[in-house]
Amino acid sequence: MSILANISGKQVVKAFKKAGWQEVGQVGSHLVMTKPKIRVNLSIPQHKELSVGTLRALIRYAGLSVNEFLKLL
Repeated sequence: MSILANISGKQVVKAFKKAGWQEVGQVGSHLVMTKPKIRVNLSIPQHKELSVGTLRALIRYAGLSVNEFLKLL
């Protein structure tokens, strides 16, 4: 089993908030987050469990490593 398995959208949002990301709004079931001086917007699905590939992509777009993200959880 992967280290990133069984992580919900709510947990991901809390971790990114600790890293300085802010909620901007919601489009359907996806929460949109931004960070000052960074051009990327994160679109986080609010599902009970995110797929590992989606989660890894969000972590990469946020400019974090997997270990840095896990410390924020």
